[in-house]
Amino acid sequence: MSFSCHRDAWGIPHLRASDIFALAFAQGHNAAKDRAWQLEHLRRRATGTASELLGAEWIGWDRLTRQVRVVAKAGEVFDALDEDTRAWVAAYVDGVNAGSPVTPWEPWTPLAVWYAEHLTFGSGFPAKLWRQLVRETLGEDAVAQFAMDGPQPVGSNGWLVSGELTDSGQAIVAGDPHRFIQLPGSYQQIRLACDEFDVVGLAVPGVPGIAHFGHAGDVAWGITNAMADTQDLYREQLRRNLDGSIEAFGPGGWEPVATWTEHFDVAEGEAQVVEIIETARGPVVADGPDGALSLRGPVDAVPDLGFSALPKLLRARTVAEVDAALDDWVLPVNVVMAADINGRLLHRAAGRVPERDPENTKYPVFAWDDRYTWNGWKPLPRRAVDRIATMANDRGVAAPLGVEFCSTDRADRIRTLLEERTGWAAEDMAFLHTDTRLPTAGLVLDPLPALELGPEAAALRKRLLDWDRRMDAGSTEAAAFAAVRSAFIRGLAALPVFAPLTAPTGHPAFFAPWFALKPRIGFALRHVLASGLVTDAERDAALAAAIEEAAQGETRTWGEVHRLTAWHDPAPGGEPVGPLDGMSGDADCVLSTSGAPGASEDFLRGPAARWVWDLADRERSRWIVPFGAAGEPGPHQRDQFPLWKRGELVPVVTDWQELQEEYRMIDRPAVFEHEVDGFGRVAIVPVRPVEDLDLIYGWVTEKRARFWGMTEHAKEYVLEIYEYLDSLETHHAFLVLRDGEPIALFQTYEPAADPVGECYEVEPGDIGAHLLVASSRGQVRPGFTGELMGVLALYLFADPAHRRIVVEPDARNAQAAARMRRTGFTLGPEIQLGEKRAQLAFIRREDAPCRGVEKK
Repeated sequence: MSFSCHRDAWGIPHLRASDIFALAFAQGHNAAKDRAWQLEHLRRRATGTASELLGAEWIGWDRLTRQVRVVAKAGEVFDALDEDTRAWVAAYVDGVNAGSPVTPWEPWTPLAVWYAEHLTFGSGFPAKLWRQLVRETLGEDAVAQFAMDGPQPVGSNGWLVSGELTDSGQAIVAGDPHRFIQLPGSYQQIRLACDEFDVVGLAVPGVPGIAHFGHAGDVAWGITNAMADTQDLYREQLRRNLDGSIEAFGPGGWEPVATWTEHFDVAEGEAQVVEIIETARGPVVADGPDGALSLRGPVDAVPDLGFSALPKLLRARTVAEVDAALDDWVLPVNVVMAADINGRLLHRAAGRVPERDPENTKYPVFAWDDRYTWNGWKPLPRRAVDRIATMANDRGVAAPLGVEFCSTDRADRIRTLLEERTGWAAEDMAFLHTDTRLPTAGLVLDPLPALELGPEAAALRKRLLDWDRRMDAGSTEAAAFAAVRSAFIRGLAALPVFAPLTAPTGHPAFFAPWFALKPRIGFALRHVLASGLVTDAERDAALAAAIEEAAQGETRTWGEVHRLTAWHDPAPGGEPVGPLDGMSGDADCVLSTSGAPGASEDFLRGPAARWVWDLADRERSRWIVPFGAAGEPGPHQRDQFPLWKRGELVPVVTDWQELQEEYRMIDRPAVFEHEVDGFGRVAIVPVRPVEDLDLIYGWVTEKRARFWGMTEHAKEYVLEIYEYLDSLETHHAFLVLRDGEPIALFQTYEPAADPVGECYEVEPGDIGAHLLVASSRGQVRPGFTGELMGVLALYLFADPAHRRIVVEPDARNAQAAARMRRTGFTLGPEIQLGEKRAQLAFIRREDAPCRGVEKK
């Protein structure tokens, strides 16, 4: 697979190959080179082996992924892919394995990564356990009063502005996915270009293509999570037989189930044993107070994760083609917005949601009651776009697909800001990304005037009522507000009415975060206060106590208490990232950076990227990630963090002339290959003038290559020269590769058919050679050229007709002459070749130092 990797000033990879399969190989290779240890962490999380590397805190996760049979399901999905998609995914894995110094991947590993990363994503199944607890302790009516999935809410934003409201007359699509903020990032800025397409976007490490956010020049798209309910929990009745077999009671009576045990190691801990049980509904994932619970998701019904949509998205040129590609999407279910240069707009849901009884969407249901069986898939809703569309995990277009959604606060705020003016440009969108006004502040502030308070608390109340309600890092009022809110939530959680929610649940410890009462109250504060569960007197008493407590605290800014605690996947021995202060935003701001209300203001979730796609000109587009493009330590691992923190964006660069080629990998039939210990595998391959033009032109026009006589010439001239050489029988041009990467331009000629032959007495068996070694880019490589020349001599003397090698380096290059002598060459006379003065040098077969040359 041949490809080239270019970088912009931020180290963002721009990959170019001839076709989609070579490009998939390039993407996998780049991911392994840039993010080797992130890929290893992803592989381990997907295969239930994270504990072996990371310790006991991952035991619960490893148990779940093994119970759900992520690896087996991924293998089934891979086998069910269409031939082209299967080959495309396999090419990506081949690239990973070619570039990774860690554990090799299997062809199905990207599917396992995707499946595992979305097991509890968005409207995840553990929320049904929480609702069941609320129903059993507080009653059915109370369930809706905690209407926010946990353990932390999502906070993604997206918006589409039609050309009627932009300065260019073309649409702009923008947004920011809110996920765990990771180092390396959960999204990778990347460009994928081949003969079929040229797409910039945010890729998911470990997965080929650009799934969520892409700009193909003529069309662009982005997503937010739809909060759809796609997973069901079934209360299973199991019986164990004397022969060791297990049966489950289903709608038709007792059914056999598949069962076995698996073992996994734990770093600095005891090895674990997990029992795997799979019923006709799905795998058992918990053995709770009401018995075993099995999990059923779309993949349990059909072996499909939607990967066939990914190459179709890359090839899309219009909104209609994006729309058609998304018909193959499976999970997670997303709300998608797209626009193209012809003015067409798209706002729809994409994914696979089962059609079943409404009870399934709320609680665990009986496995033996056929009322709860699935009946096909729900139709996916869409909406027409009238100038502006927004998506912020709210009900919106996805309302028929789920139970719990985020409030409309962020979506409404984005629309309000967009409607305030026209003439929007890409660079204006950072204004929306970083909006810190907190629309839910009134839940705490509005009751304050009626409270009886002491002098210090009353003074704080005045400050808060005069506050602009913006959660800015430098604001002391924002910090004081958060202190009041946190104490208020703790006071509410301590009320007797909520005590039953704090009792042990009997569920595995892995699910404990979904039962954390304080964040549950904090994220659903509007509903809890209006539920009737809390009296006005209890509310006022809790709030008065909260502001009195906060008034005694020290004065701090919001940025001092609201710190980013990023999830870091370091290489072994790497230092973890400590808490990073100075952060603005809050859960219900457009700049959604949410901690755990009532427990901690530190946050792990926030904008995992920000993106702005301009359909007028892709180079007007903007993007940013929290840390940097590189996954390993280096200049681009964290260089975007200061800008991300300030809410700034960096430009998308698509002009290849503004990019620096970092390396090129070439896979084509070689005329000669040789392995050199400690150096690598050297291959000599014929030049393909058109395909290799950019590489050769970059080399021969460098100042250091002036003796080649092409530094002042255009690309067209260089192409003409190499196409002419390619037509000759007496002259040949080659690229020299080391482990697939081009390191030199090598040319041979028959002196009798070349002007050099007119300058000395040609002997039978003479073969001429030119060598241009690629720039080392500041890396000192002692002995490199000597090793290379030895391999080239070995190649030339492999032809028994060749008795003597002739070279003619620049006569002014004393270093080259000294190297010639060290490697066995005899210096001849200086000759004049047009305007160039050259130093002839010769080496005979019998004098060649290279191993393997036949001397006779």
